[in-house]
Order: sequence, then structure tokens, then C-alpha cells
Amino acid sequence: MMVLLGVLALSGCAGQAPGSLAQMLGSGGCAKPDADQQLALNLADEMLNEGRPHASLAHLQELPDSLAQVRLRKAKVSRLLGRSEAEPLYHSLLGGCLAAEGEHGLGQLASARGDDVQALQNLQRAVRLAPTDEKVRNDLGVVLMSLGRHEQARFEFLTALELKDDNQLPAVNLVTLSLLQDNWQQAADLVARLRLKPQQFAEAQARAKQLQAIARAPVS
Repeated sequence: MMVLLGVLALSGCAGQAPGSLAQMLGSGGCAKPDADQQLALNLADEMLNEGRPHASLAHLQELPDSLAQVRLRKAKVSRLLGRSEAEPLYHSLLGGCLAAEGEHGLGQLASARGDDVQALQNLQRAVRLAPTDEKVRNDLGVVLMSLGRHEQARFEFLTALELKDDNQLPAVNLVTLSLLQDNWQQAADLVARLRLKPQQFAEAQARAKQLQAIARAPVS
């Protein structure tokens, strides 16, 4: 299956701010960084937010890999940079205090290489571990949509939207799904109700067209 990461609104796309990493990392019984380590982690987050992933990774490389928080950030930055270290770093989180984030990252990697079946397995496990994480629910919906499981995808997008109603990704994905099903009236209603901008509607249209083209493409 063709790579869909650049087509669909996955929550962890390059160019998007890392969001609530601090909230994720504060739970689950992880060993707490000392004050200097926390300062370095915060600095790495700021650099990533500013679009400086290489500098962010450099600062993370000064910190011990024994901290799960460090491995998660390294994995995220490595994934955005296309580095092979991302996968083993995400694997190292499984079974620990950040297992949900590990499964989520592995699902994003699988989706990026076009392996939606593997991505589905990882993201379903991530949802079981962190059912209220709207980013995971959105990404599971994206993979379900690409697999043609539209009603299940709709459920995940609606869940993500209700968990955090200011998150525009599941809103745009809901419109994409309606257009994919050729339900223009529903798409228009969603745009009005969710107050999406014309640019966001155009993005949804483009994604729907690309998905339809992929679905019609002959299998080689």
C-alpha cells in the first residue's frame, strides 16, 4: 500500500508542534528527572517547537537514555528527521511507564512506510493503554479510514474531537471522510458546525481525492 503519512492528517506530522508532551510524561510512574535534566528536556522541547529538530536532538544526546522521557523525545525527533534510531527507541518504551507512547510512535512509523495493518495493531494497543489521548484516537481513525473501515474511523475522529474540541486534525479528517463517502452535505454541515477555514476544507478535499485515487489504482 502506498505511503499515506503525507496525505492524511496524522497527529504527529513533521512541522506540527509536539503539543502536550509534558502532560504525557508526568504520569505513569516514570522516574523523575532532576532539575538540570528537566531544564535540558524543556530546552529540547522549545527547540523542536521552534523548528530546530537537529538542535533538539543534540541537547537530548547529552542526557542519559536510562530516562524514559529522554528516549521518547529522542524517538520523536528521530522519526521527524527520518532516522533509523526511532524504531528501537520506541520499542524500548514498551512495557514501561510510557508504553502507550511507544505503541503510538511505532504505529506512526508503520503508517509512514505504508504498512497500515501493522499500524492498526500498534495504534489499537496504544488506545487500550491511553484511551483518552486524542492524538492516538485521531491517528487510529486515519489508519482505519485508509483501510476503508469508515464507520470505525468516524467513531475515532468523533472521540478525538470530543476529548479536545480545539484540535483541528480530527475535524479536518471528519470532513475528509464525508467527502470520501461522497456526502457533500454532511461535509458542508461539519465545516459550518466546526468552524473550519476555507483552507482546511481545501485540505480535506485534496486528501479525499488522493485516497480515492489510491483506492482506484490497479494493484501491481
